[in-house]
Amino acid sequence: MGRDIAPEVPDPSIFSSLDSGRQAMALLEAKQKQSLGQRVWCVPFARTASGVDLRGDAKTWWNAAAGQYERGSQPRPGAVMAFAATRQMSRGHIAVVSEVVSEREIRVNHANWIKNKVQMNMKVVDVSDKNDWSDVKVERVAGEMGISSYPINGFIYPN
Repeated sequence: MGRDIAPEVPDPSIFSSLDSGRQAMALLEAKQKQSLGQRVWCVPFARTASGVDLRGDAKTWWNAAAGQYERGSQPRPGAVMAFAATRQMSRGHIAVVSEVVSEREIRVNHANWIKNKVQMNMKVVDVSDKNDWSDVKVERVAGEMGISSYPINGFIYPN
């Protein structure tokens, strides 16, 4: 007869779901801005969607979060993924993790990856050599991965 072995219990925070009220509010704010002819940016969208209350360009969020929010290298639903600034993306970018699919794939909700658009549940793949989420490829439109990879500072976890 076999015996049942209890599996190791993972950290329950990795399974926590997004706050649907925050997501709805972020989408509503984006629609209102678009209807007024205003630009939808990643920062206000992610701030509302995640509850991480930081200001400034996306490229400043990683350092600004130090001492205010827990930061790390592993994605969790609701966490803000902080992209580093690059020559092509001088202001950086931030996105909210909507789902952890596997060790090397997540889904994100974000704004302005494509100018003035909100995209929900877009695929992001860890392409880093060390499997540490330091370099990723992002789905540009549903079903089409971008060819460029982007450096990631890490993840900012809401309180």
